[in-house]
Amino acid sequence: MKILAIDSSGLVAGVAVMEDDTLVAEYTVNYKKTHSQTLLPMLEEIKDMISLELDTIDAIAVAGGPGSFTGLRIGSATAKGLGLALKKPIIHVPTVDALAYNLFHTEGLICPIMDARRNQVYTGIYCFLEEKLLVVKEQCAIAVEDLADQLNNKKEKVIFLGDGVPVYKKMLEQRLKIPYCFAPAHVNRQRAAAVAALAKQYYIEGKITSAEAHVPEYLRLSQAERELARKLEEKKHGND
Repeated sequence: MKILAIDSSGLVAGVAVMEDDTLVAEYTVNYKKTHSQTLLPMLEEIKDMISLELDTIDAIAVAGGPGSFTGLRIGSATAKGLGLALKKPIIHVPTVDALAYNLFHTEGLICPIMDARRNQVYTGIYCFLEEKLLVVKEQCAIAVEDLADQLNNKKEKVIFLGDGVPVYKKMLEQRLKIPYCFAPAHVNRQRAAAVAALAKQYYIEGKITSAEAHVPEYLRLSQAERELARKLEEKKHGND
């Protein structure tokens, strides 16, 4: 079984190819370039390096959100385009779930946090039961203070990872009353390899969709949509 995985949900762009239980290739870039500049060249480089024929893959996995609105659109459009052209299914992997999967078999709670701006994070709470990732709290957008309070109530050790850590680290340190730590650099950001590994489980469980049906999961409105909603609300009250 061969899976091509794409992750452009955050600051990191990643492409990976996994065949059965072997990670054949992974290309990760966390630098000051847009995903529209990096993603397709990375895919082409991997194709050349491992002599990959795209029609030999079984499915295309994509980190489907939440995350950067632009990044998610680029990743989903790339996955949909490949899926339509190759007639391959899409495996939608929740971004925060894939981040948690970086810390396979970690003891205690795992809490990925992605900066959602306005003192909010995209997050979820996870743990491993033997080799299975369990969702303690499904991915959501939440205020950092509320997340810290919820974790304090669980009274368990927690490990944090994600691009929200450097933004909200001090705030968490001030509010947390439980043991905690932060994941090291090699596993503290999105990795397409984790998307591929989790996608394999989803594929076995039948959690696949067609390229036509795949849509990203934003969890909240974009800034443009919020501005439009605000203007419509103001207009409505102005007409009352």
